[in-house]
Amino acid sequence: MFQRLPATAAFRGRALRTSVDDSGAVVDTTLGDVWREVLSVQPEPERWIIVTAAVLGLAAVLLGPPWRIGRNVVTIAHEGGHALVALLSGRQLTAIRLHSDTSGVTVSRGRPTGVGMVLTVFAGYVSSSVIGLLGILMLMSDRITALLWLSIVVLAAMLLMIRNVYGVVSVVGTGAVVFAVSWFTPSEIQAAFAYLFIWFLLFAGIRPVFELQSQRMRQPSPHSDADQLARLTGLPGTLWVVVFGLVNLVVTGLGVWLLLF
Repeated sequence: MFQRLPATAAFRGRALRTSVDDSGAVVDTTLGDVWREVLSVQPEPERWIIVTAAVLGLAAVLLGPPWRIGRNVVTIAHEGGHALVALLSGRQLTAIRLHSDTSGVTVSRGRPTGVGMVLTVFAGYVSSSVIGLLGILMLMSDRITALLWLSIVVLAAMLLMIRNVYGVVSVVGTGAVVFAVSWFTPSEIQAAFAYLFIWFLLFAGIRPVFELQSQRMRQPSPHSDADQLARLTGLPGTLWVVVFGLVNLVVTGLGVWLLLF
């Protein structure tokens, strides 16, 4: 366990951070040390920590107050999914905007129809659960630190395309939390946070699908992802809502099975 000195020698020479260990010896952390730590394998936490993180992650989705905060993270994942698939399908990504009501928009240029456009629109509502499942695969290989730093890299890349102030605040704030945990806390806290973070993303893919259908029933909008898919494919928007839900349920079930059974 390391304790930060009151005054750090950050970025002095090759040292990124100076700290003292339990014996009182001064320890410099270099870029090479950080890289080795990122690539290293961390011990799997005790099972009760994994289960507790799952319960807390599910509670954060089901309960109103934590959901209102966590929903911003889901929006980042949603728009990030649109952006990534747009790039992979050959479209030109021009802007991402995140709003305080937890809505968002991703703008890309390319063919207005076709498979690439369909996949780009489809990706949003399944992104959170899919990211959660990919995170579970990393956790199962005990790459906890790598998972946290990969999250920071992805957020930094996404920040380059953010085009509004709230979006910048949301992405930077999320990245700052992940960085603080990965840089300043012991491995036990990092593991607990990583499992909580991934459980939340895994579970959080389902609730927005219900919110989407509820909004479509109250106030129909031709701009929702489901209705855009309806125009692109000729299939009913409600069918696409069902597909979103089924994909997320299957992915979530697989993630739970992999980690708990």
